[in-house]
Amino acid sequence: MLQRSGRMLGFALGMTGAAALVAGVSSAAMAEFQPQKPIEFVVMAGKGGGADKAVRFLQSIMAKENLASVPVIPVNKGGGSGAEALVYMKGKTGDDHTIMFTLNSFYTTPLRQPELGVDITTFTPVMRMAEDTFCLWVNVESGIDNIDGFVKAAKAKGKDWIMAGTGKASEDNLLTDYLNTAYGLEMKYVPYKGGGAVAKELAGKNADSTVNNPSEQEPFFKVGDASNKTKPIACFTPEPIYEGVPTFKDQGKDFVYFMQRSVVGAPGMSAEAAAYYQDLFTRVFNAKDWQAYRVKQKLQGDPLSGDALMAYWKKENEVHRGMLKEMGEIK
Repeated sequence: MLQRSGRMLGFALGMTGAAALVAGVSSAAMAEFQPQKPIEFVVMAGKGGGADKAVRFLQSIMAKENLASVPVIPVNKGGGSGAEALVYMKGKTGDDHTIMFTLNSFYTTPLRQPELGVDITTFTPVMRMAEDTFCLWVNVESGIDNIDGFVKAAKAKGKDWIMAGTGKASEDNLLTDYLNTAYGLEMKYVPYKGGGAVAKELAGKNADSTVNNPSEQEPFFKVGDASNKTKPIACFTPEPIYEGVPTFKDQGKDFVYFMQRSVVGAPGMSAEAAAYYQDLFTRVFNAKDWQAYRVKQKLQGDPLSGDALMAYWKKENEVHRGMLKEMGEIK
């Protein structure tokens, strides 16, 4: 699992993609398509999680800046670790009015469930808006202040230690598996519908830990707030994102992990519509509100689109294939 140091996903092609996107898509290409009905913005996760919050914030920017000529309507389809959303989008082949916001279940769910018949390379790459970060969180009342204390407590509780997460073989499950292997633990992974629900379980002491995104845990953690119910003790990032909170690399574990926050078009979307959405989300990415949101929510990663985003998908798909094999989820 040490290979995951290579998962610092702003790799070289990302920089070229970012440079191309900042300028946006030509107005001529965009003018060839204009939406004729509301745009359905599918979220492959439940309400209250990081993806759901991001989509609703993106929607608010479009409305505030008058960037879309028709309503953009978020629709949550988180069933089956994103399988519901993937199958729905597959059924929208050729549709120019349906887009989706993805997590890493974009890779793991089709790999685990080949019977879905989903090939991610058939989807239309619109734009990667960010890479979300992960931290290991505990309840404030646990008395755990660092990794050593976490490992000691988790070992003592054994299989009764509950790590709350979202979805089977999801990002949270992968990170739980990593922690179990790296530290010789036997934590029980319990999936819930959405990162918001996971955050509540930890705050209510119905779970012992989570590996939530900062945006998901935010209702129960704010820097310097004495009323916090949860706290981060280490993060899966290359550099610290909270003062005084180390990374796993700081702890001697060569492991970094991000989750994509990308906009995907339906398979077979027209080139004109793809150009329209690439221009739209370039404008959204460059909006001051989105840049401020990225900072607040600890998001990282350059924008990617077109061939660069497709190359990123293919690379990440193989990384996750290897991780699922190590978990015994696939052969």
